[in-house]
Amino acid sequence: MDVSSGSSRGTRVKLPGGVQRPFDVFLNGVQQTEGADFMVVGGELMFTRRLEQEQVGKGRWTSMFLGIAGSYGKDDSVDVVYTVDGARRVAAKLPFES
Repeated sequence: MDVSSGSSRGTRVKLPGGVQRPFDVFLNGVQQTEGADFMVVGGELMFTRRLEQEQVGKGRWTSMFLGIAGSYGKDDSVDVVYTVDGARRVAAKLPFES
């Protein structure tokens, strides 16, 4: 798996403070495997594939609000499940940089 910090194809996701191994990573609700789907570099998850967040403009948002149209764009979501002081925590919908 070749992931470099200057990769234009991959995506970086910063881990929240306090996250220590072991932790589980989910992409769109599907558990990911370190080494196959992502790598941990410093305090970031490095995905080889490009993740996307849907950009919703005023017109699209208004049509969704009024029930005229739904949301059909690609909207990836990265969640991390980890343990702090014996309690399970979830960091949901983490921001990322493509």
